[in-house]
Amino acid sequence: MKRTARAAFIIAFVICCFAVFGGYKPVHAEEVKADQNADVQFQWAFGALKKANGSKFEAVTKDTDLKTGDQIKFFLKVNDNCFVYLIYRSSQGQLSILFPPRFKLLSAEYTLAGNHYVPKGDQWFELDEHTGEERFYLLASKKRLMDLEALINDYESADAAKKPALAKAILAGIRKLRKQHLKFKTHAERPVNIIGNLRGTEKAEKAGSHDIAKFAVEISADTFYSRTFTIDHK
Repeated sequence: MKRTARAAFIIAFVICCFAVFGGYKPVHAEEVKADQNADVQFQWAFGALKKANGSKFEAVTKDTDLKTGDQIKFFLKVNDNCFVYLIYRSSQGQLSILFPPRFKLLSAEYTLAGNHYVPKGDQWFELDEHTGEERFYLLASKKRLMDLEALINDYESADAAKKPALAKAILAGIRKLRKQHLKFKTHAERPVNIIGNLRGTEKAEKAGSHDIAKFAVEISADTFYSRTFTIDHK
């Protein structure tokens, strides 16, 4: 996968072992109300621009097929009451952190409340020639996932020979987190309309047909939330 619009980017850390998570079913706004008392609450959108269909722009709400040359982008509106992580695993088993852009372990300054596009501005991620199964892991927690952050820091600073073992440890850590939080209340998701209300967005997209924020859903959960999106890259 590579970044377009004058920026090269190879993703190595996907929302990976989050593939063990269940399927996604969107709900209508009238079917569920956001839990204002939820410990974890944020907005999220995943959009794809499919070249084969005349650059068709659509939301990605479940596991899907994409092809080399297709482009993807994410939107997050993070509240100051939770911590959100977006992780990518490539078809070659490489991992990378997509959000937050960077964190420092044990830093008391960790806050990214507000609106964010990933990648920023008018850039998009583009699927490269490496086909296979790719995964994106979306995690949100009331508390910082310090152990996970430590593993990620170790992975990013390790030499190539040590990375495979550390990648396995990260994925195992994600599975462990999910098991630990199975007893908590099931999350709720509802569509939201935030177009035209993006003040404070970090280099916000220009309003238009390709603004993924129009696909945003509001997610609420008790203590912890996790989703995995699997891409069959052909």
